[in-house]
Amino acid sequence: MKNFLSEKVVNLKPSGIRKFFDIVSEMKDAISLGVGEPDFDTPWFIRDEGIYSLEKGRTFYTSNAGLKALRQEISNYIQRTQGIKYCPDSEIIVTVGGSEAIDIGLRAVINPGEEVVIPQPSYVSYEPCAVLADAQPVIVNLKAENEFRLQPEELLNAITDKTKVLILPYPNNPTGAIMEREDLQKIADIVKEKDLLVMSDEIYSALTYKDKHISIASLDGMRERTILINGFSKAYAMTGWRLGYACGPCDIIKQMTKIHQFAIMCAPTTSQYAAVEALKKGDEEVEKMRQSYNQRRRFLMQAFKDMGLSCFEPFGAFYVFPCIKEFNMTSEEFATKLLMEEKVAVVPGTAFGDCGEGYLRISYAYSLDSLKEAISRIERFVKRLRHSG
Repeated sequence: MKNFLSEKVVNLKPSGIRKFFDIVSEMKDAISLGVGEPDFDTPWFIRDEGIYSLEKGRTFYTSNAGLKALRQEISNYIQRTQGIKYCPDSEIIVTVGGSEAIDIGLRAVINPGEEVVIPQPSYVSYEPCAVLADAQPVIVNLKAENEFRLQPEELLNAITDKTKVLILPYPNNPTGAIMEREDLQKIADIVKEKDLLVMSDEIYSALTYKDKHISIASLDGMRERTILINGFSKAYAMTGWRLGYACGPCDIIKQMTKIHQFAIMCAPTTSQYAAVEALKKGDEEVEKMRQSYNQRRRFLMQAFKDMGLSCFEPFGAFYVFPCIKEFNMTSEEFATKLLMEEKVAVVPGTAFGDCGEGYLRISYAYSLDSLKEAISRIERFVKRLRHSG
């Protein structure tokens, strides 16, 4: 019998995030700091709208691009927060999470063999989605000494005559790094000079702790060469509702909608009605969650300082990325040993790219009590390693 499997798919590595989560789910008294999922319930007024939509029998397909009312609210939100105006009818598509937007965005613009520049460490989906779109991923290794911000010279060194897309993953998962306006301007200048398209993944844009998030699409000349991706999972604690969106030039959104039409039809109808309310009334709830995350972030940074564990200060998302190079162990070895000895699950930095070696991703989307207990176990583990070394 012939081999019916696609070599391209077989050669993709599975996500490194879920491995430790699956183990810890069956381990008594274990604490998982591995999954990037808010510990808050979806705010009640959002859930209530979802329930109401079901009670009213709103269980039919929406238009392929999404509810008109939702696209209008997305347009209002982006204009309110970034000063960018997108047409709800032609420049916005509602997707099944931000992940689908990444997938169909790349498939809509890539021809076989064209190159996609991917800064790493970064979200696990970018590289496989590029491969599945028949692109050639070009990896840029970000550095801790630069606060994991993409440097202009790093981008220039990665660009060839085949380069088409730059993925801009800020605020960043797993590092928590951000790009400020002056950083973005330098990148935008290169993008315009080299005639590139940017896919800007801004799923954590509402969760920043220094200055307000700036979208590269808001910079001069960048709106027409940017696919802006966002969603509801992180800011509104709506991970299971599976809802995201993309904004961009109408010709690109039209082709993304075509792929979405054939593969998905439309995003979940109940989720879309709930999301309209999230955007209309959710700013206050998002701010409460942001403040809580910031408290946890500060707690972890102080805890790492007290135990002498090196960690650059993140100003976005809900992750810290401490360095464990002093222990002469791989990230995988450290994470496995920590899980087995202290029952704390974290994610090896290598799950987000080879340059994540020597780092761990720790999510603080967990209660302060859980974080305090986890930190006490990590401190005990670190002391033991230093003593044995």
